[in-house]
Amino acid sequence: MALVSPSIKATTQAQVRASITRRDRNIGGLVLYVLLLIAVATTLLVLFTLLARLFAPALPVFRDRGLSFFTGTIGSNPDKVGIWPGLYGSFIIGIGVIVVSIPLGVAAAIYLEDYAQNRWYNRLIVINIRNLAGIPAVIYGILGLTIFVGWLEPLTTGKTVIAAALTLAVLVLPIVIITATEAIRSVPQGLRDAGYGVGASKWEVTRDHVLPYAAPGILTGTVLSLARALGEAAPLILIGAITGLLPATSLDGPFTALPMTIYSWSSKATPPKSVLGFDNVAAAAGVALLLLVLVFNIIAVIFRNRFEKQRIGL
Repeated sequence: MALVSPSIKATTQAQVRASITRRDRNIGGLVLYVLLLIAVATTLLVLFTLLARLFAPALPVFRDRGLSFFTGTIGSNPDKVGIWPGLYGSFIIGIGVIVVSIPLGVAAAIYLEDYAQNRWYNRLIVINIRNLAGIPAVIYGILGLTIFVGWLEPLTTGKTVIAAALTLAVLVLPIVIITATEAIRSVPQGLRDAGYGVGASKWEVTRDHVLPYAAPGILTGTVLSLARALGEAAPLILIGAITGLLPATSLDGPFTALPMTIYSWSSKATPPKSVLGFDNVAAAAGVALLLLVLVFNIIAVIFRNRFEKQRIGL
């Protein structure tokens, strides 16, 4: 074999180094870099504009009312109204979505990814699940009105927050299944083979290896699903969420939620001689909804970080 002379070797190394580091000559990469920066800047600009537009009219409410705005009830005077009925309804709906959609969604994802065979009917199920994720929310409202309010009235007691929670759980269930499936699919096959190699059964491998490794991705999809469920108003309108004064907050009586409260207050005219307007209290209710979603997100992030530490230790 002929040896490469030192001069040729040095020239080749210089050419390779120049090709790697010549950013000024990579016009395509530079254009892509600038476009990505513009996209990020535009997204952040829109986000901060929306937050400023929401927080600016809400600050007078928090300054003048304080905690009484969170503990007060719905009324016709923007100086005295509160969001407790809507906050209670949204919280119960969020808990119901977590309790119903996460176990069912993760179980369906485990079956489709690890247990279901590659048959035509299983592929048809996956296609239908992906199509269900794009159906408008109002269709799920009709579904909830027919099934959870009508057929299952002995269980849900009619137009109650239980029916609303079940309807919104069904609404986000396809999203939970899709994200959980992708998270389980990302688990390395070698991790499964290691479990099988020490004599573990298929369920033991799934429970002790696959699910802990996929848990961060599953929780990320859960957070996105929960945020969508808490912000939906169209299904609640069909199910019967009210916008007026509630006699009490309960699981088996009339209910409302923060999206309904925001919708109602945004369409009302402020009475004369009022210090605060309905636009102010509607914006403050929107901030409260963001805070509620943030609380659920923080809980999910805590669990996600815990599972990520376990995954690193695997």
